Amino acid sequence: MYPQIFSAAKDVDRAFLIILGFSVFILVVVTIAMLWFLWRYNVKRSPVAADIRGNFWAEVIWTVLPTIIVLGLFWTGWSSFKAMRTIPDGAMEVLVEGRMWSWKFTYANGKTSQELYAPVDTPLRLKLSSRDVIHSFYVPAMRVKWDLVPGMDTEVWIQSDTVGEYDIFCAEYCGLKHADMITLLKVLPAEDFQAWLDGSAETEGDEILRGLALMEEYGCFDCHTMDGTDDVAPPLNGIAGKERLIILPDGAKRTIKADSHYIKTSIMDPGAELVDGWDDEMPPYEGDLSDEDANVIVNYLLGKDESGKPFKALEHPGLHFAKVEGCLKCHTTDGTTTGRAPSFKGLYGSTITVRKDNKEKMLTADEEYIRQSIKHSTKWVAEGYVDSMPPYDDLNEETIEGLISFIKSLGGKD
Repeated sequence: MYPQIFSAAKDVDRAFLIILGFSVFILVVVTIAMLWFLWRYNVKRSPVAADIRGNFWAEVIWTVLPTIIVLGLFWTGWSSFKAMRTIPDGAMEVLVEGRMWSWKFTYANGKTSQELYAPVDTPLRLKLSSRDVIHSFYVPAMRVKWDLVPGMDTEVWIQSDTVGEYDIFCAEYCGLKHADMITLLKVLPAEDFQAWLDGSAETEGDEILRGLALMEEYGCFDCHTMDGTDDVAPPLNGIAGKERLIILPDGAKRTIKADSHYIKTSIMDPGAELVDGWDDEMPPYEGDLSDEDANVIVNYLLGKDESGKPFKALEHPGLHFAKVEGCLKCHTTDGTTTGRAPSFKGLYGSTITVRKDNKEKMLTADEEYIRQSIKHSTKWVAEGYVDSMPPYDDLNEETIEGLISFIKSLGGKD
């Protein structure tokens, strides 16, 4: 049995053990009675069947006693159910959204996460909703399991008295990747939780997003990709330490390694050290980009933070949104297909066949198509796939633009 970290779970465990105890007791009594009757009323001992007309006290006992037992078990179950459903006043509200096939948790300040963070000894009111089909929010350590039904808002509450990480599952079969709906409840000390909530903790890729958001702002991903493929400019992933054959303004060529000086020069004055094989099309950012912002971009392309320490793998800012919104549960980024949705790689600018109003139509996967496919997924359904994606018409513009930019960064036709 999972460890018990929720006060109301004690009532659930008690009810379970009482019901289990009575069940075992009844099983033993019935089994003993059955064996005794087989022995006592064997045909050898009772060759003539007795005609029993009735027994008043026997009928009273087997009517009253089961009634008392059933009422006792009902009260035990009801008291534990009431404890689980009585949400304390002032509980912290967290929106929980289930979708095929991931979880999304949204806090009052708008911060979202794929994992549920909670401060220790603090009640949380979890407002449950489903974007597509029926899911079931299940935290074994809390003894909490509640269905998420499309079009119906429900809620449960939890409170942990122990710091640690605990499993969260979907307990309702919801499709092909139902088993992937696994995440964590992370219970933190109050001060650590507040730091995470305020964004000062280095979680959710915030550190990476700080630098790469500047690259998004200045349009770096309109020409550079992040998956190693060529676009109208060299790819940026894994650039740190990579050898480059460059052409100097006087036409001379030399090989250098991509260090902080080279990358910064390539941003501020790209024509000064032009990569061989590429045209001098990138405008200089000298005067438009501050020295501080340029250093931030350089550090992140080198895979280091401001102190020079390495951080986790470089990501496109839109990848963060794709993870949080659950896009990567069905869409891939490497050109393969899960059979449920097209791959993002090479999608932008490609020509695809879609079904609309029971008719086939050829479309170009431009920005407008991608935008409409996100917000109104049932409008166009790609040939070879079923209409299983729910509409995401509630996403803000920043998220949608980030997703479009991420898809564009994975290559395609202009």
